[in-house]
Amino acid sequence: MSVAPLQAAHPVPYGQLVPVTVHFDDLDALGMLHNSRYPLLVERAWAEYWHGQGFGFDGDWAAAGDMCNVIKEMRVSYERPVTSPGHYAAHLWVERLGRTGLTYGFRLCSADGAETYAQGHRVLVRVDAQTLRPTPWSDRARAIAAELLRPADSDGGTGTEADAA
Repeated sequence: MSVAPLQAAHPVPYGQLVPVTVHFDDLDALGMLHNSRYPLLVERAWAEYWHGQGFGFDGDWAAAGDMCNVIKEMRVSYERPVTSPGHYAAHLWVERLGRTGLTYGFRLCSADGAETYAQGHRVLVRVDAQTLRPTPWSDRARAIAAELLRPADSDGGTGTEADAA
């Protein structure tokens, strides 16, 4: 079972769009999506994506396998505010796939993928549940992540590839 990609009016050239919902209570006192919600929405989209690929966590770290990972680094650039509740998307892709680490890129965007509200990346390290030391990703996780690899000649999904040339 996998997460069905959105039918985007502005299709993404790689990665996947996963639907996310902004609720009224996600907005701050100024009526904008609170800055902490952007990475939360992306985290939920990634969790849904991996769950759709058959990966999950039920509270047992020893059995969690590839889901036993930690964040080494995170960067978010806020491009424009989300100012209303509704349906949006997280554009997800893999920037780098190492032996024990994985860097993924993301955009929080309009549901059709055309408008970018925030973008960034996060570095994950798979760890052994007992030692908490880095350990290699499984072949299955590597194969799924490889399907989301961003081509080297792209701009990270911002739609400015031609402008950057």
